[in-house]
Amino acid sequence: MAVIEDLYTTGQHRVDEAARFLNLSEDLHAVLRDVKRVFQVQFPVMRDDQTVEVYSGFRVHHSLARGPAKGGIRYEPDATVEATKAQAMLMSWKTAVMSLPFGGAAGAVRVDPQLMSPRELERLTRRFTTEIAILLGPERDIPAPDIGTGPQVMAWMMDTLSMHAGYSVTAAVTGKPIVAGGSVGRVEAAGRGLATVLMHTLRNTGLTLEGATVAVEGYGNVGATCARLLAEAGCRVVAVSDHTGGWHNDHGLDLAGLEQIKAEHGHLHEAGIAGEAITREELLALPVTVLVPASVESVINSANASHVRARIVAEGANGPVTPLAEAVLREDGIVVVPDILANGGGVTVSYFEWVQDLQSFFWDEQEIRSQLERAMVRAFDQVWAYSGHHRISLREAAYAIAIGRVARASDARGIYP
Repeated sequence: MAVIEDLYTTGQHRVDEAARFLNLSEDLHAVLRDVKRVFQVQFPVMRDDQTVEVYSGFRVHHSLARGPAKGGIRYEPDATVEATKAQAMLMSWKTAVMSLPFGGAAGAVRVDPQLMSPRELERLTRRFTTEIAILLGPERDIPAPDIGTGPQVMAWMMDTLSMHAGYSVTAAVTGKPIVAGGSVGRVEAAGRGLATVLMHTLRNTGLTLEGATVAVEGYGNVGATCARLLAEAGCRVVAVSDHTGGWHNDHGLDLAGLEQIKAEHGHLHEAGIAGEAITREELLALPVTVLVPASVESVINSANASHVRARIVAEGANGPVTPLAEAVLREDGIVVVPDILANGGGVTVSYFEWVQDLQSFFWDEQEIRSQLERAMVRAFDQVWAYSGHHRISLREAAYAIAIGRVARASDARGIYP
């Protein structure tokens, strides 16, 4: 296998594999392995000291064959067009494997939001929204929060689009505050969906929830929610880490204490709870039942894959396991639950939010949780059955299902003119 250097090349590699497996036509294969459009803008923002800085931003659409574009907006100092193209492609497959009526999109602004005041961040958000507004709308492209953004940024985006329209367009974005048309259950959706898929993976592989050990790399919203729900189901969370370091305790960590420390300090450094401090690399090598990489891409790679000793690796983040690393994990008999299935809960509840906004009829939290569980179990069962029937990995099965759905939609719609 050739060395794959970046996420977009990895994404194209996944498409190539699925196209061969599905025997797609060369024409359809060519359409699906590249993005539909890249919209790049440079725009000025007035800083609080009255100086003006120019920022770069972009919005990428991969496919619109199955519905309007759906995908997050990142504020990252090292954001690139190539990485954004990769995220847009990933969203096409994620929405397809989850049977959601969306295409794939992603966006980013090259900025460090930690270095901006709230007023500066609002000005940047409103200006960027205005620059890409030609693409956005409930029937066109529905952004959501991602790295460096959150409910407040989404509220500013929605308000800006509404001011342009002359009326409230709440369905134009998802991940908004509940008071501005957001949905209950959205914040914990990705972690809850991940926990649901993991519970079913454990059962289907003949392992029990009671006493199963869990290590979470990336103890943010997704990782922390997943850890809490697995612990409530009987698993023992023995290690967690974030960008400042990690903690390990074979008897199980005090998750409530960790949550309090995160709330007070924003990180786990010098947490002061029962356990030993460990590095991320040490956490990845722990002999646990379940390893959840939930931070950033390429955390498990060819350099450290041979050190992984988990029974199951569930991708809480997008692209945390490289193709070369996955080949090593497979040789070692480790089950990998792919990102487009494992972390599909976030976009699923975003879909629920979009539907609620369009109907102006909102569900309670129990309904959200019930519908999310049903969607995650349905997608998991389909991927698991497909994997077993064709004797391929869960990732190969998930991609074959997703790409097959997008391919059939593209073929049915044809080429205009």
